[in-house]
Amino acid sequence: MSENREREIIRAFVEMSNELVDDYDVVDVLKQLTDHCARLLDVASAGLLLADGRGVLHLAASSSDRVHQLEVFQLQRDEGPCLDCFRDGHQVLVPDLADEEQRWPQFSRAAQEVGYRSVHALPMVLTGHVLGAMGLFGDMPGTLEDDDLALAQALLHVASVAIVNERSATDRATVNSQLQRALSSRIVVEQAKGVIAHSADLDMDHAFAVLRRYARDHGIKLSVLASQVVDRELRSEVLVQHARAVAILH
Repeated sequence: MSENREREIIRAFVEMSNELVDDYDVVDVLKQLTDHCARLLDVASAGLLLADGRGVLHLAASSSDRVHQLEVFQLQRDEGPCLDCFRDGHQVLVPDLADEEQRWPQFSRAAQEVGYRSVHALPMVLTGHVLGAMGLFGDMPGTLEDDDLALAQALLHVASVAIVNERSATDRATVNSQLQRALSSRIVVEQAKGVIAHSADLDMDHAFAVLRRYARDHGIKLSVLASQVVDRELRSEVLVQHARAVAILH
């Protein structure tokens, strides 16, 4: 392992761990999880699915709009590696999606159409409960090294702690409550991204960057800021102007 990659891994764990000390926003933590995995592992994108109290999976976070759309497609068609991973509680490793067209005909075709050639799905587990699954999507066929899979699983463990929000919150009812809160917050964030994207003619990835940067620079929880944008308490133009001022938008 190169020194640079080792530093990046340490930084990822430090960032996620530091979030747990203060009054953090679980949506932001889950977004960090997918971003870190996409950056640190030999994959193009990462997407996280979480289950609600009824065991129904929902998209919780994604590292790109490309994987966002594919994960939603997977949920709509009720077919794909992340769903199998969640149901069985085991990793689903697919070095070449072309070999799985009979297993997941609709998903496999859709994934290849948007440029993905491999996928590795990992379960998010807490105290024996499978909370969801994360998909790691590659633009080239191939396997992930055992060390990379272990790193992704470790980052998932940190994120699972963020979801329950309390070290003592291990009963199923409390876990379900925290999961539902995370999913509800994610919906508001998606709505705010849409408002910003529409008003500033941005794609969804840039809209999220605008939202997140304003929240961090002003000490506002991401979900709170998103609600303000959706409810028109804060104009999206204000967030876009701030993004341009700090040079994350041209």
